[in-house]
Amino acid sequence: MLIRRIISSILVIGTIAMVMAIDWLTGLLATFFIVLGLFEFFKMLENKGITAYKYVGIGVGLIIPLSVVFKFEPTKKWELFFIIAIMLFLFLMQFRRRQNHGAVEGISTTIFGILYISWTLSFLIKIRYLDQGLGLLVALLLMTKLGDIGAYFIGSRFGKHPLIPHISPKKSVEGSLGGLLFSVMAAMACKPFFDLAYIHLAFIGFILGVLGQLGDLSESLLKRDCQIKDSGKAFPGMGGALDVVDSLIFTAPAFYFYLSLILNR
Repeated sequence: MLIRRIISSILVIGTIAMVMAIDWLTGLLATFFIVLGLFEFFKMLENKGITAYKYVGIGVGLIIPLSVVFKFEPTKKWELFFIIAIMLFLFLMQFRRRQNHGAVEGISTTIFGILYISWTLSFLIKIRYLDQGLGLLVALLLMTKLGDIGAYFIGSRFGKHPLIPHISPKKSVEGSLGGLLFSVMAAMACKPFFDLAYIHLAFIGFILGVLGQLGDLSESLLKRDCQIKDSGKAFPGMGGALDVVDSLIFTAPAFYFYLSLILNR
């Protein structure tokens, strides 16, 4: 399992490294992960017996990142209007059904999937399109994913106290602290990308480390509710696309808003 995990990690990292120099290729790669993640999400719902509007969700989930890639933005807040329009469309589709059973679950889980996966991960593309976006995206990936790596290896070696066993039995307090340490150290190493004091960088690394672990735990909660171990099998040893990007679900929008509001990027 570890060997397969290492091979998959090398392939994923190598692919990302090859495309990140070109902004639109980065956007298409992120879109690929978003669409694959949506397939996995709706498959999880099917395993739980929830009938969502799968193809509507995937179609809308595809439009959101592509609108960033191709810079289609009628207004600054158009995504919210678009999601409300989709909500209305889902209600209209539900009106055509002869039975009302499952209406709340179907509509709400479809909207949730779009927000949870497509909207949040589209911020990866928005970060890449900022000034000096390549360095900023590299910094985000380092702070988030090194936190994952630190939590995995420190937890595997020193983990003794369960973190939240009813959600993720293998995660430990020691692993969580190790992950936060790795995220902070990664932030320190990213100083060339930011003209900030080390204490400021440590703060960013800590916050993103916490959010990355919350993203991981949140996906674990969904998987446990759906009674599955991995979201998919796309990446041997790692699981599915959601298993690869779950820690970025909260860090990407948080980092983007931080750059926009605090650093005026």
